[in-house]
Amino acid sequence: MRSGARVAVVGGVFLVVAGGVGYGGYNLYNGLTGGDGKGGADARTASAPGRTGPPSAEEITGAAKEFLAAWAEGNGPRAAQLTNNAVDAEPLLTGFREKAHITKAVITPGTPVGAKVPFTVKATVSYEGASKPLSYASELTVVRGVTTGKALVDWKRSVVHPKLAKNASLTTAKASAPPIKAVDKDGVELTAQKYPSLEPVLNALRKKYGEKAGGTPGVELAITSTDKNVPDQTLLTLAKGKEGTLQTYLDAGAQDAAEKAVKQFAKASVVAVEPSSGRIRAVANNPVTEFNTALQGAQAPGSTMKIVTSAMMLDKGLATGANAPVECPATVDWERTFHNLKDFSLGQTTLQRAFARSCNTTFIKPVKPLGADSGTALGETARKYFGIGLEWQAGVVTRDGSVPDSAGSETAASYIGQGRIQMNALNMASIAATVKGGAFRQPVIVPQDLDGRELATATPLPGGMAGALQQLMRAGATGEGTGARAMASVGGSKGAKTGSAEVDGQGDSNSWFTGYADDLAAAAVVQSGGHGGDSAGTAVARVLNGR
Repeated sequence: MRSGARVAVVGGVFLVVAGGVGYGGYNLYNGLTGGDGKGGADARTASAPGRTGPPSAEEITGAAKEFLAAWAEGNGPRAAQLTNNAVDAEPLLTGFREKAHITKAVITPGTPVGAKVPFTVKATVSYEGASKPLSYASELTVVRGVTTGKALVDWKRSVVHPKLAKNASLTTAKASAPPIKAVDKDGVELTAQKYPSLEPVLNALRKKYGEKAGGTPGVELAITSTDKNVPDQTLLTLAKGKEGTLQTYLDAGAQDAAEKAVKQFAKASVVAVEPSSGRIRAVANNPVTEFNTALQGAQAPGSTMKIVTSAMMLDKGLATGANAPVECPATVDWERTFHNLKDFSLGQTTLQRAFARSCNTTFIKPVKPLGADSGTALGETARKYFGIGLEWQAGVVTRDGSVPDSAGSETAASYIGQGRIQMNALNMASIAATVKGGAFRQPVIVPQDLDGRELATATPLPGGMAGALQQLMRAGATGEGTGARAMASVGGSKGAKTGSAEVDGQGDSNSWFTGYADDLAAAAVVQSGGHGGDSAGTAVARVLNGR
């Protein structure tokens, strides 16, 4: 240990009393004494080179104790050498004191669970005369070193703090942007405490619009990233800045409903958009991470994509309207065999009924008559009428959907929302909003005049196409439509489309659902949720009902 640190065992408790300028205090390790009852490095069970297999309980205890002691007393280089990636670990461990200005650290481990050792950190953050206490919990895992055979801490940035991800570190300094008081369309304050899913949204808005909102920065301990697209995440405020008020287009009532909707599932996202304006009314994810899956995700949307495929069929003259005759056999072959759910068949039917029942084969059959254009037609329709892939400028970072060119069986798969098509809840909510409103209006979360950004535009749906698509989605939400049960509680002028997307290596399909009622459209995706109407549909209905 570093000069100035004393080690002792008092009443079976391992203590590190750390000296040194600017980094004092004590560090407590209950139950982490070595097998011989001695403190310090000698308490660590020997891990001789050549050992193989998982570390023993004694090795796990010893490796954790030695690492935590070195880290707590501020010896970053020493602590880094006790991990399996010293090069990456050392700057972060050293920066704990020098960059984050964290002192007087008391680290208390819990009971090891296998190779994992949980621990709590209690410390003080001090910067330019301001100080505040800091406490949090994290964990580490002990593994066998590949080359040394020693028991080492498996290095992850989350060891230092559970919210640290790739390219991130802890920094205490004057904040990079002033704090904001975000308000909804009616002036209701929006906070991450009340609406947890908004945390990454509010962080991004603060970074981009904090100065424009008129505030002044304070002093904060924050998670900062070398990725310029990732906003700072405040962990502790040492000196408050002045808030600036930022008007958003979110709706507190819709946001509350969205938060409750996603909490029903382990992994889910939902977005609500106003068809008449493109204004984003709600964004929610469970779990909440800095990666906003609802806005930035990229997954196959399953049969919800049949909205766009229907538009393509109408645009290319393959169907003359919602009541146009189509075929719905149980299977169809295009380099491989595609099936309907449980191989159901409607025989000769209408486009409306095939859409309502989500007949896969009906929407794959256009591949043949489109000929050489079949691999590009869907993407052209998605861009031309629905604005997919047009670099949206919403006010926060979004991924705007992708319908790449395709060939062979991949083209057939893309027509039913599989293959390489990638969407998220925002994209599918916008597609439903485009049908309801008759034209694409690029989703926005803050007013355009904040920064004069240029919004994406698309061709309005031709009158006949708009009416036909609305008729199809109305059929999907009523009668024998696959979305009827989920939408039964929703009133007003409504429409819906379900989707189930298969994912390689995943047992159950992802559940997708998009729909609208009056001037609100919403879409949800539930990971491994199965049929769209069974899980994602309940989330969308909850948002549309505002409860």
